Formats: sequence, C-alpha cells, structure tokens
Amino acid sequence: MKIRPPAIPLFNIDPYFSVWAENGVLKNTAHWTGKPNTMTGRAIVDGKEYHFLGYKGSDENVTDMTVETMEIDAFSTTVIYVTPEIRLTVRMTSPMLIDDLYYASRPVTYCHASYESLDGVEHSVLVRFTASEELVLNKKGEGRALAYPACVRGVTAIRMGNGVQKPLNASGDDIRIDWGYLYLGVRGEGSVCHTVLDGMYAISVEASLNNSALFLLAYDDVWSIEYFGDRLSAYWRRDGKTVEEAIAEAAEEYDTLIARCNALSDKIKNDAIEKGGEKYAELLLLSVRQVMAAHKLVVDKNGNNIYISKECFSNGCAATVDVTYPSAPMFLLYNPELLKAMLRPIMDYTKTEEWKFDFAPHDVGQYPLVNGQVYGVERTANKVIVDKNMQMPVEECGNMIILFAAIADAEDNASFAEEHLDTIRTWSKYLIRYGLDPENQLCTDDFAGHLSHNVNLSIKAVMGIAGYSRILARLGESTEAERMMDVAREYACAVEKNALNPDGSYALAYNKKGTFSLKYNSIWDKIWGTRLFSEEFYKGELARYKRELLPYGVPLDSREKYTKSDWLVWAASLADNREDFLTLVDSLWSAYNTMRTRAPMGDWYYADTSATIYFRHRTVQGGLFIRLMLD
Repeated sequence: MKIRPPAIPLFNIDPYFSVWAENGVLKNTAHWTGKPNTMTGRAIVDGKEYHFLGYKGSDENVTDMTVETMEIDAFSTTVIYVTPEIRLTVRMTSPMLIDDLYYASRPVTYCHASYESLDGVEHSVLVRFTASEELVLNKKGEGRALAYPACVRGVTAIRMGNGVQKPLNASGDDIRIDWGYLYLGVRGEGSVCHTVLDGMYAISVEASLNNSALFLLAYDDVWSIEYFGDRLSAYWRRDGKTVEEAIAEAAEEYDTLIARCNALSDKIKNDAIEKGGEKYAELLLLSVRQVMAAHKLVVDKNGNNIYISKECFSNGCAATVDVTYPSAPMFLLYNPELLKAMLRPIMDYTKTEEWKFDFAPHDVGQYPLVNGQVYGVERTANKVIVDKNMQMPVEECGNMIILFAAIADAEDNASFAEEHLDTIRTWSKYLIRYGLDPENQLCTDDFAGHLSHNVNLSIKAVMGIAGYSRILARLGESTEAERMMDVAREYACAVEKNALNPDGSYALAYNKKGTFSLKYNSIWDKIWGTRLFSEEFYKGELARYKRELLPYGVPLDSREKYTKSDWLVWAASLADNREDFLTLVDSLWSAYNTMRTRAPMGDWYYADTSATIYFRHRTVQGGLFIRLMLD
C-alpha cells in the first residue's frame, strides 16, 4: 500500500474494542477517540529485548526494531521488522467478514508472529504482548482493573476486567467501555501473568516462537446493546456459545479463516482497481475494518438481526438514518442482510407511541442505549419534547425509501419493503408534498446549518419517489408504480429548470444562482438507470466540479472549503469518463496521504489543506464503495 494511512488499524471489532496506531506501530496505541489504549509488543532475541509495537517506555536496554515494510489489506495489517539477528513478521487480523454474520460479530482478533534468521544462526525468540487497564476502563484509574484465570481449550490465556461490573451503564461519544473482559492468549503453550505497564495494571502473555506463534485478543462485553429497554447480547452468542468457546474455535480455524479474509480482500482490491484504479482500491481496503468496527450486531428478543451503528465523534447517536444512507454501498454489495439489520431499529421505533410523525426519524438513541431518538429531543420524567426544527424530514424519508429500494434490487425481491409498505407509502406522500422545494430545514450535512430551497435535497426527494415506484413495480402494483415514476420525472425536470446556472451547472439552492453543491443524491439515477436527469445535467455538474477542485477535493458546496469523503466519491461516480473519476478520487487519496491529524479516516475535512474537522472513524466510509455498484 503506497498511501500513508492517517491511522493504522490493529485490533478492531466494535466501537469499544478498537485499537489503532496513530503515529506508527512503534508509538503508543490508542482507541479511535484518540484516548490511549496502551499496549506493548516485545521480542526477546537470545535474551536481548526489542520493541515492535505500541508503548516503549524509558528502559534503555530495550531497542526499537526497524520497520522494513507494512502492508494493509481489508482485514489485516502486516508489519515486517528487522534486527541484526532476525526478520520478524507480525500480522494483526480482525476477521470481520462482511459476507458472514457470525464472523462479522465474533469479538476475537489475531496476531500471528513468525521469524527467520538473518545471520544463519539459530536463535531463541520469545514474543510478549502486554495490555493495560485502559482497554477495560473508560480512562486509567476510573475503577480498578483485575486479572482473572481464563480456561480456554488449546489456548494459554488470561482475562482482565473492571472489578465492579456495570454493563451498559452510560452512553455518549468520547467514552470507552468499562464493563466486560479483555482476553489475551496464545495458541498452545505459553505463560501469562498480571503486571504493570506505564504505571497501570496490565495483563501479559508470552510464548516462544518455534518459527511462529498465534496470539489471540478478544473482548467479551457480556451485554452489548440496550434495545427499547431490553438488554441484548451480540449475535455470536445467539446459540449460547461462550467467549472461551469462541476463542478456542478461533485458534483452531486460523488458517481457514485467513484464507477467506485474503480472498474477500483480494476481490475488493481487484474490483476497485478495475472500476477506479490503484488509489481507489487503497481507499476501500483502508476503510473496511473502520466501517465494520463502528457497528455492533445483536439479536432482538424476536430473533431479528439488529445492526447498530455509532455516530463516532459526531454526537454518539445510534442507528442514525443519515449515517446508514452513505454507509450502505459496502453492505449492498457484500451482505444486504446487514443493511436490513440497520433499518429494523428505525422501523421498530416508528411503531412506538413516541414517534407520531409522518416523516422518518433521525436516530434511535445514543450508543449503546437504543431506546428512542435523542437528536433534537428532550426527555423529562413525564414527557418527550421533539424539536421539529431540528428534524430532517425530507432527508430521512428519502434516505429510508431509497435504501428499501436498493435492498430490493440487491436481493431481487421487495419482501423486506413489503413488510413496511404502509410506512413507506406515508413517507412517499411526505416527499411528494414537501420534497420539490424543501422548506428551511437540515439535511445530512447538518453541520452546514439550515437551508431552504436545497437543490440536492430536492434531488433526494426525486430519487425517493423513484425508489418507491421501483418497490411498487416489484410488488406488482404497476399502475401506481408508473404514476409515481411520472411524478419523479416531473420533479426532476423542475429541478433542472429551476436550479440551472448560467455556466450549465446547478445551484446550491433555487434562490442562490451561481452557487454550486455536490449533487451526490443523483447517483441513484445512474445506478438504477432511471434517466430522470438529463445528460446535460451530469455534464454541467462534472464540469463545475473540475473547476472547483482544490488540492484535496471538491468543496461540498459554495459556502465553505470543506468537503466529505463519501459525497466526494458519490459525486465523482456521476462521471461517465474514467479520467474524471480518477481526478476527483485521487484528490481524496492525497488528502488521506497528507492528513496531519493521525486518526482513523475522517470524512469531513478541508479540501484546500486536508485538515480534518472533528469527525473520525465513522461508518460513512462504506459509501466509498459506491463506484462498484455501477455497471
């Protein structure tokens, strides 16, 4: 991988069990929030101690290994180190296979270590991993971490957790888990202990490398999500499996599972190179673990799969509709069931007495407490007050209908939409009534503030109505389907007529001629082949994007120089010309290659400097896959 990643994924499972190297693998390890998750990796070669991962400390007798190469694919980060005596290869894998619900959920990660002699002499090589209390506490010292024995078949292991267990005790954004247990082990023989690391309580595992050794890290959160008052455990537990059984199973199937990870990673890479080039492929490979690890897969009391996203470093909202919408392409391509599992919480919420509106909600809680919308909502002991001015009615109605239609296409049937057809019909009526010229309201880019007459929001309404038509057509309601498509065509013509700029591009808002915005919502017109918008529309937009292009992307619109990675790729994918797509996406690659903020891929940044703006580790990077949905 030629890109210098803004952060290096190491052990990534969910919004809580998430370990990154933000300044290179020889520096301190951190949670995606940037708070320390202190770990260290040491290799002892013939009694001489070398440092290869995370925290080093001040011991002058410990020498840094030299990083020879580092390669990142969809599921693994492989680093090759050298010393005068050996070459050490360390492969850290989070096997969160998108196309397999069980592995997308199982909280076990791998670290495979192997070595070869460089001087022709046999060496005694030990590898030691140590993890601090920061992985089981919100912050060090907030509680007391304790180590416990761990009995795992075929694995030498130890576990650590907060001495006072209070599952699901809080929600928020910049917080970390303080319940459950971290497991650290090695397949076969080794030794474990509790110890001290940088003044903190810690656990450690050590094993001899007889050419290689397989280390395993796992996190058992016991209870994962509170869902409308019910505590839910993770999907991988659905048949009563224990974490000790899951770790033992993972140790036994390493080779088979790595082969599956390699195959899917290679497919993503090859498909991306074909559709968008080498740099585009690197962006997709770098995004996969981040997207998967910003979700949690659970099963509700009725046996339904529920996939909860966390709106990371935005506000911590859970199951946010306008975060699911840009995330969707990766899941539509590789596992639509996960996208259905993202929509179920929204549909469950609309059936409650609390949601009495004729438009779609924004979210269903704040992670990990999924009990009802929190954005623009104030709850007291006696009542719930919804600030309608803070809702996104056209945005969320359009998002939901488009996603239902896209799932129907991916599965070649509309059975999932049919389950919720009455609600979808209500939302389509809302779009017909209010979508052509939206009132002063928020869209998914809510950080830009309220805007009336938003052209891109109108386009979303058009595509939502078209999506409803496509659902109806699949359900055999051909007359109503054609009537809805006629409405979509009429509205699309009105958008083009009323938003046209003198230069052939289309305005940010109907009353702001000369301005521009990324019309990313029209991508569904390309994907579905509905041809609601003219070729002149797309040509005018792409020409304007190229004129507005800054070193690190095209600004989101005329108001600021910031942009969004997901929308930039959606806008670039409007291009029929491969060269135009490459030009715009290469600017995104350059942004991540130069970002000064060393954190998991931030999606909101300045296109002139590549400086990030708060957001990081968000699921919306799944939207980068949208080019693969085009023929």
